[in-house]
Amino acid sequence: MILIVDDRPENILPLKKILELHNFKTDTAESGEEALKKVLKTTYSVIILDVQMPGMDGFEVAEAIAGFGKARDTPIIFLSAVNTEKKFITRGYTSGGIDYLTKPVDPDILLLKVKTFYRLFEQQQELKAIQESLRQEIDIRKHAQEELAARMDELRFILESLPQIAFTIRTDGKIEYVNKHWFQYAADAHSFPETHPDDHTYDRWTEHFLNGLEFSGEARLKQLDSDEYKYFLLKIIPVLQHGAIVRWVGTFTDIHQQKMANELLEHKVELRTKELVDKNSELETTNHELQQFAWVVSHDLKEPLRKIQTFSHLIKDKYLTGNDEAVSYLNRSISSSARMSRLISDLLDYSRLSVTAHFQPTNLNALVDELLADFDETIREKKAAIRKDQLPVVETIPSQIRQVFQNLISNALKFSRPDVPPVIDIRCEVIDHKDVSGSVSADGPYCRITIADNGIGFDEKFLDRIFVIFQRLNNINAYEGTGIGLAIAKKIMDKHNGLISARSTENQGSEFILILPFVQENAFTAIKTDI
Repeated sequence: MILIVDDRPENILPLKKILELHNFKTDTAESGEEALKKVLKTTYSVIILDVQMPGMDGFEVAEAIAGFGKARDTPIIFLSAVNTEKKFITRGYTSGGIDYLTKPVDPDILLLKVKTFYRLFEQQQELKAIQESLRQEIDIRKHAQEELAARMDELRFILESLPQIAFTIRTDGKIEYVNKHWFQYAADAHSFPETHPDDHTYDRWTEHFLNGLEFSGEARLKQLDSDEYKYFLLKIIPVLQHGAIVRWVGTFTDIHQQKMANELLEHKVELRTKELVDKNSELETTNHELQQFAWVVSHDLKEPLRKIQTFSHLIKDKYLTGNDEAVSYLNRSISSSARMSRLISDLLDYSRLSVTAHFQPTNLNALVDELLADFDETIREKKAAIRKDQLPVVETIPSQIRQVFQNLISNALKFSRPDVPPVIDIRCEVIDHKDVSGSVSADGPYCRITIADNGIGFDEKFLDRIFVIFQRLNNINAYEGTGIGLAIAKKIMDKHNGLISARSTENQGSEFILILPFVQENAFTAIKTDI
């Protein structure tokens, strides 16, 4: 904006029109006092100032403006129709004017000068802005350098206080700083400590350095005073500033004791593993011998039992006809020998569970149908009712899982209430996890099979006992059995990575729940379980 100062409005108007025609914004003042007030509030690019004015003349106004810090650089053009002598022109320049024109003024000359001084003032303002920006930039950089120096001092103080060997590396790969521990393994501060000939740690670090990546690796450093190599963990990380790497900070951490301890532990583990392998081999041999022994003992124990039963029947049929008391005693003997024979057979079945076997896909539906066919005579005799869901194909050891279902169905038929036909319900659900109360899920990894009956049941406080070998809850004279069947079922289910549990109420019935995975983790790997 241009300020025109003249005490006569008729002089101001033509100047104002000329300047506004050339797109200059103008302001006016009709006295020196008014001009000074406006200069205090507004920044002007050029001031056109009349010399001869009442009150403060133009020279006095110019001198006052020169005292203002804000406006001292504003170009002032003096206009005068009276004071045209050299002394007045000289005073105009000395009082702060940049040009002195006498009236009448050539409008073109005045316009040319205004444009020139206007452009110079704007350039001067731009230059000042640039200078101020540079000054601020210098201040910022100076502050940043001071802060960086302070941080470096702090970093060096921290690195010097560390128990590890610590150092920094410049972006050109040269070592910048090392702490006092460095000189236990390096002769100077310009090269890395010597490593074991078999180590290639520094080669790997160079690759990470070129790619700007954090590095971590083991190295064996040679100690200067003893020539002994010790294990260290080398870790070097980049220090970023505004997204760019400004230096690297690294440490060598002594891990020699831990490494020696680990090697000793690994050696002990290796020895222990070898011992366990040898022991396992011995156990397998012993187990095989036990199996052979069980077969021999079973045969040797059953042979005299068979003779006792055979001769007891002969005596009863040939010599005791009509002697009811003697027949009764002999029947008890025959029954006891039969029970002993079953006990031997069950013990043999229990021992067989330690034999190596393989999992394979098993159609449980077909397996249970075959079992029900085997129990057909008992089912007809007891007028039992059987209901069965469609059962899935599951990876099992077929002979063993058959034994589980056989024991549970046999118990459901055997432990029925007097004069109440047995009702057996075999249900199947797919569940989401291995738990008796697992939630039903169409794509779950486990199946839950429930075998429910309406028999005599049992008190659930004895639940933990029924799966223990030789544990019975019923009178041996009322119900046949050896107390091994459910123990065998429990052992088989464990071997199948499954679960077996039960729910029951006395004189209302029982539910036995089986949880089986559809797929075994090692389905076709030999599985072995000790007795």
